[in-house]
Amino acid sequence: MKFHPLFIALVSTLALSAQDHSHKSSRAITFPDVPGYKTLKTDLHQHTVFSDGNVWPTIRVMEALRDNLDVISLTEHIEYQPHKEDIPHPDRNRSYHLALQEAKNHDLLIIHGSEITRQAPMGHNNAVFIQDANKLLNENAEDSFAEAKKQGAFIFWNHPAWYAQSPQGTPILSDFQKERIKKGELNGIEVINTGDYAEESLALALENNLTIMGTSDIHGLIDWDYIEKGHDRPITLVFAKEKTAESLKDALFAGRTVAVFNSLLVGKKENLVPLLKACIEVEKAEYINKTSILEVTLKNVSSSDLIFENQMPYTFYSSSPVFTVPAGGTKTINIKTLEKKDGITLKLKALGAYVAPKEQPTIEWAIKVED
Repeated sequence: MKFHPLFIALVSTLALSAQDHSHKSSRAITFPDVPGYKTLKTDLHQHTVFSDGNVWPTIRVMEALRDNLDVISLTEHIEYQPHKEDIPHPDRNRSYHLALQEAKNHDLLIIHGSEITRQAPMGHNNAVFIQDANKLLNENAEDSFAEAKKQGAFIFWNHPAWYAQSPQGTPILSDFQKERIKKGELNGIEVINTGDYAEESLALALENNLTIMGTSDIHGLIDWDYIEKGHDRPITLVFAKEKTAESLKDALFAGRTVAVFNSLLVGKKENLVPLLKACIEVEKAEYINKTSILEVTLKNVSSSDLIFENQMPYTFYSSSPVFTVPAGGTKTINIKTLEKKDGITLKLKALGAYVAPKEQPTIEWAIKVED
């Protein structure tokens, strides 16, 4: 059968358009690199029909590309398989391999992971950077954790404040977790899961030197559970030396992370402060004609709205001391310096950021005044 060249060209154009539409979106999540490190946007807790999720693994890859993520992991429950009558799969690695195949022509890292699922006090835990999920399927939870560590996994405690396992909505650090931490079999903890931020989980992270994590724990569609509700998915920003699985793993074990959910950012001070500083660029700093009022325009190069409060000895003219620099946008503030200066130190408290429970960091930028 012969086809007219115009028909072939039309089909090719439609195919390219469909592919382009699948992988591009206006909702891209963006954060700047920080001095010495690349900022990797990750979601290391997701599910598909190969455990209790509702989508095929390829969809998770497409969603991640639309969100501009750098890394994902499909962490299927290895013990809980509610779809096994319809999708029997004796190989617990199947989801990972399907995602890996879908992502092969894209700049997206797929990290092999699984969720070790138990009732309290063991709870749910993700093991990422594993080699074989089948070997994690053991009757005793202790054996599963030991096997994950043997495979070189980074293991983190999922939603420890989940009310289904902790009715008061606060995490309980049991002897089981204490023993796992002691043996190097528990390395991180979710402080943000879906829409829940648990201050108590952050406290446990700081007290036990656990890596701070934020994840979507998505089961349905990202669009339905987050985008249509006006949210970005929760993610973990990982500060790695380069965009490789090995560098990512090193950064996770080193605790170089910040958990993010919309305008909420949570991390250790040494990680969060450089990030916030990099998120704001000074576009303009000059005095209004014949006044000592310094007009400063700030640009937010991240995809999170950033909320600040003035901490300088100077007050603002015609502006609230609390203000928002919108994601990808600018905000102009007028600072009453009383006399003209060659430069000032802009000092702002980040109200949407936490380095400890109820503790918000203050960020400083050295500003040179334009002539």
